[in-house]
Amino acid sequence: MTLTKPSDLPVTDAAGSVVQAPVTVSGRAFPTNRGGLCKKGWTSAELLASPERILEPMLKQPDGGFAPISWEDALDLVAEKLRGTRAEHGADAVGVFGGGGLTNEKAYQLGKFTRVALGSSRIDYNGRFCMSSAAAAGNRAFGLDRGLPFPVDALDAAATILILGSNVAQTMPPFIGHLEGARQAGGLIVVDPRRTATARLTEDGAGMHVQPTPGSDLILLLGLTHIVITEKLADRDYLETRTTGFDALRRSVSAWWPERVQEKTGVPVWQLRDLARRLAAGPSSSTPGTGAGTYILTGRGVEQHADGTDTATAAINLSLVLGLVGTSHSGYGTLTGQGNGQGGREHGQKCDQLPGYRKIADPADRAHVAGVWGVDPDTLPGVGLPAVQLLQSLGQPGGVRTLLVHAANVVVSAPNAGAVREGLAALNFLVVSDFFFSETASLANVVLPVTQWAEEEGTMTSLEGRVIRRRKALDAPAGVRSELWILQQLAERLGAPSTWSAEPAAVFDELARATAGALADYSGLSHALLDTDVPAFWPFPVGAAGTPRLFLERFAHADGRAHIVAVRPVSTDAPDRILQGHGDGTLTLITGRLLEHYQSGAQTRRVPELLDAQPAARLQVHPATAELLSIVDGGWVEVGNDRGTVRCQAQVTTDIRLDTVFLPFHFAGEGRANSLTDDVTDPISGMPEFKKTTVHVRALQEAGARV
Repeated sequence: MTLTKPSDLPVTDAAGSVVQAPVTVSGRAFPTNRGGLCKKGWTSAELLASPERILEPMLKQPDGGFAPISWEDALDLVAEKLRGTRAEHGADAVGVFGGGGLTNEKAYQLGKFTRVALGSSRIDYNGRFCMSSAAAAGNRAFGLDRGLPFPVDALDAAATILILGSNVAQTMPPFIGHLEGARQAGGLIVVDPRRTATARLTEDGAGMHVQPTPGSDLILLLGLTHIVITEKLADRDYLETRTTGFDALRRSVSAWWPERVQEKTGVPVWQLRDLARRLAAGPSSSTPGTGAGTYILTGRGVEQHADGTDTATAAINLSLVLGLVGTSHSGYGTLTGQGNGQGGREHGQKCDQLPGYRKIADPADRAHVAGVWGVDPDTLPGVGLPAVQLLQSLGQPGGVRTLLVHAANVVVSAPNAGAVREGLAALNFLVVSDFFFSETASLANVVLPVTQWAEEEGTMTSLEGRVIRRRKALDAPAGVRSELWILQQLAERLGAPSTWSAEPAAVFDELARATAGALADYSGLSHALLDTDVPAFWPFPVGAAGTPRLFLERFAHADGRAHIVAVRPVSTDAPDRILQGHGDGTLTLITGRLLEHYQSGAQTRRVPELLDAQPAARLQVHPATAELLSIVDGGWVEVGNDRGTVRCQAQVTTDIRLDTVFLPFHFAGEGRANSLTDDVTDPISGMPEFKKTTVHVRALQEAGARV
């Protein structure tokens, strides 16, 4: 997007509501969005001058309210609490929770601050909730994790695109322009238990909507791979020259014949065969350029499960059997979920990573980064706890006692959110850096007001690995500071070694040095070079020109091959069918996003246009299920399990399966979807189970009256 500054001050009405923002937003001609923005982008400037914005540091008072405090006093108090916690309980009693919305510079500095200034291993971030399974699968298959190992606009030429578990028409509307070629060819295939806006793009001969039961995607993918192999549709030359592990895969999928897959997923045999054959109908990898390609894309719907890494791996295996990955015309990729979902996970916010995807447990990686930081590698802590386990440790014996939160609202976004709120309340001290009093900030001892996107310099990295400059459009309010400045000031107060700059360009230069020679190598980049608008796809080492398409010659493993990893479902139970059972209201809940809102809604629920369009959570339920349970459209329902209860209105729609209900996760209070979700996690990635929660649904009184 581009910004213009029509005035120095926002224009407000008599009630103080913003009627003209301090900047205006317009679309920018760019390869990924081509000037298009969603509702959230077009209205984003309204938040810059929101009357709810926090404009000075705030200190919680004995009565539970907040009062202003000077920056000097606030930082002194935070530093004192950090020192006290470390002295009494040890360095790992201090935790840091980051976010995928931070710039690369901030994410990098936050990881450095945690390990050098605090000496703590206890850092992770909310990207663990949305990208970690895809990242783990990519790493073990390819040796490297980049959301799309090809430019987004490469999709334009595809004849077939399979999208599993992503509603891009609502989560990133400009993206759907890249699907038009596949739609015109009748090759857009969407796998989703709901008939979403994206699934509707397959109508009128544009493709196919596949509607499996929630949580059965792994079996579906195993079944598709079985068909490709048994019908001799696999690219055997590709498998022989570019992969390892095919024989084990062939054996592992042999039990998943189409009729069995139909029984377990609800997807009919004819559709399974049609889908497998369509995927295999593209050009052979041995004859590139002979026709339009095939792409397989995964999203959170198949990844946010306790077996999410294995499910993403199964999608990769299918891609490899078809010979799609590392070619000039086809590929596999995963769609990121946050503004800096790619860059945010590359530079040290994850508990086991150092900048550039270096591993904190690797002595050579530790030595390189420690050398850039000017510290002894032996002083760096080891691997910490992934996000869910970090939050579970709050206030517990041997756990985190003081927590710093940046760019996250875990009271709404984390699984088993009621328990997370209790953990935050049990802390000795909580510091939240935010723009508004989010549900998490409202629990803090100190709230530090930070800059928003239009008020700061920096970089972001797109889902295609393209590093993009963020440029400042206006000055921040007088009492607001950047996280870089806050971390610099705290590091000085703590007497931390190394150097601590508050200038984004200088921090980026240090990041570039720390990533030199790593998988995500930024060493050839700088703010000055990015200001020329050069297409900057990492790896971008010194003297190189970037890498728009990965794996064309070799994969990132030492042997240069992709590693096929055979995976198996933990459970193969057939799904419950509500109309075949006793109809007691036991259903499967899936959660997801709406067009108008973003993540925890801490920002979008403060934009009147967006809130008016979707003011509260509504539970999608199928008409037949609603009739069975005496639920009426617009009527109030209670959704509960042993973790919590949600009360909301029902939306009766045929867009959902009979055995499934859907609830958006953007809302707080009694509509908080994550009051219900389980904090069980994928054993490899640490990803929580958001997309398959057993709940009991009942109508509240007759005719939809609320109790």
